[in-house]
Amino acid sequence: MLGRMSGLRSERWFGGRDLAGFIHRASLHAEGISRAALSGRPVVGICNSWSELVNCNLHFRSLADAVKRGVLLAGGLPLEFPTISLGENLLKPTAMLLRNLMAMDVEECIRGYPLDAVVLIGGCDKTVPAQLMGAASADVPAIMITGGPSEPAWFRGRQLGTGTDLWHYADELRAGRMSEDEFAELEAAATPSFGHCNEMGTASTMASLVEALGMCLPGTASIPAVDAARARAAELTGARAVVLAREGPRPSEILTAEAFDNAITVLMAIGGGTNAVIHLLALAGRVGVPLTLDRFHELSRRTPLLANVRPSGEHLVEQLHRAGGIRAVLHELAPLLHGEAPTVTGYTLPDGIAGAETLDRDVIAELGAPLAAEGGIAVLRGSLAPAGALIKRSAASPALLRHRGPAVVFEDVHDVAARIDDPALEVTPDSVLVLRNSGPKGGPGMPEWGQLPIPRKLLERGVSDLVRVSDARMSGTAFGTVVLHVAPESAVGGPLRAVRDGDPVLLDVDEQRLDLDVAPEEVARRLRELGPAEPKYRRGYGALYLEHVLQANEGCDFDFLRARPGEPAQREPLGLLSGWVGGW
Repeated sequence: MLGRMSGLRSERWFGGRDLAGFIHRASLHAEGISRAALSGRPVVGICNSWSELVNCNLHFRSLADAVKRGVLLAGGLPLEFPTISLGENLLKPTAMLLRNLMAMDVEECIRGYPLDAVVLIGGCDKTVPAQLMGAASADVPAIMITGGPSEPAWFRGRQLGTGTDLWHYADELRAGRMSEDEFAELEAAATPSFGHCNEMGTASTMASLVEALGMCLPGTASIPAVDAARARAAELTGARAVVLAREGPRPSEILTAEAFDNAITVLMAIGGGTNAVIHLLALAGRVGVPLTLDRFHELSRRTPLLANVRPSGEHLVEQLHRAGGIRAVLHELAPLLHGEAPTVTGYTLPDGIAGAETLDRDVIAELGAPLAAEGGIAVLRGSLAPAGALIKRSAASPALLRHRGPAVVFEDVHDVAARIDDPALEVTPDSVLVLRNSGPKGGPGMPEWGQLPIPRKLLERGVSDLVRVSDARMSGTAFGTVVLHVAPESAVGGPLRAVRDGDPVLLDVDEQRLDLDVAPEEVARRLRELGPAEPKYRRGYGALYLEHVLQANEGCDFDFLRARPGEPAQREPLGLLSGWVGGW
């Protein structure tokens, strides 16, 4: 009955017998929603990142309809709201520049509107972490349904991944072993459906980690985007959100240190993308979990590689799904996981993987007979990366994991474009390509420029990999002996800014080393001589970003968005508990 508070958050808006309650209810009456629909029903927000600018997310309107159906069947009231959407391919200079802005958009919508729970619908690389970060900070019960991987492409009888195979063919074109007409044929075949990248790139990696964190229903991470099971999962997600609205748990109760350990373990076992390290660091910062790069390395050393999926293996995520999906991977990893970790199901992680089995051992290896003894990502430190750097060792050339070579330095991505294929470029197979001014502040936004192309003169000789070092990121679909996320970045005076052509660079992945073999005094002298870098923005969001973004080893979040130990949670919006003119 109107006026009786049900304990639901939305009742603070709709349950009051005062002018504020009148106005709040009347606002939804204008949408054709009756007073009965508002009385005592959980209001479930559907946070939709649909956009025609983001092909990965193009099917989200139908997914939202399926979520609404689930909410209604469970007795809730669904209210859909949009946020900005970040497309990895079209948005320049990089979607990463706007991840924090989208997280703020999500957070403030959840906090400011009368929502008892929220369903997050995300897919493309940065939308998933942005939604998780925003929901974690708002700390209203939340559950996610991701968009699923796209249909595999077929080109001349071969099944293709969205990115990994493209990088191979691009090198073939540059080396003169593929014609322009053949490359145009590839373009026409490359993206046959909506959905996110179908290898273990960043999007598929993040979807997998959502399941490992316990923030989605078990078995939903890898369902293909075009599969009807994806819509059925969305319906079940909507129904579960109604229960979350009444009973919880909240994100802060799910996103524990143990949950992050589980997610990192899965990240290493599936050969996931390096971008996930940044996103997990940022998400942990939102809930006050003291996660560092060292923890990633510790868990990588004890976690074997199990998933035979590109770019670290042979198959695509669709085959992983048919083999049992992330539930099967989690089941294989059970001895390495924290079994007490809670999930959005209301049960612990082991409850969600009970009965899971691997249906294809060529795709998911046994824990006792892995594809590799250690996980996919290694953390490096040394005089060139005092605060850390990453390498995806599962997608690197084993012969280059221990290497010493002379630097060939590029000032920025424009310098790369101008000189990488110059026949006069002084480069050999032993060279180390170094790219700077591509980090969080230098890029800006830390674009995916780290997979520097192999110089044409070497491609023509059959050289397919070189050691490459930068403060940039790279696509999760990419491969090669590529050192990324060097911190501190060159734009804030990190040692990378002082590297010169010919300087010896030492990489030793087993020893976790990345060193510049130049005397520290000489490095300091060069940095003094160079002085501070010029900022890329002086106004607007860009200036805000440059002033507050953290370095890669801290997740590239804004400093003011991280949880602050000892501080109380942010208060609910003002004016909810008392009306303007009293009750009647």
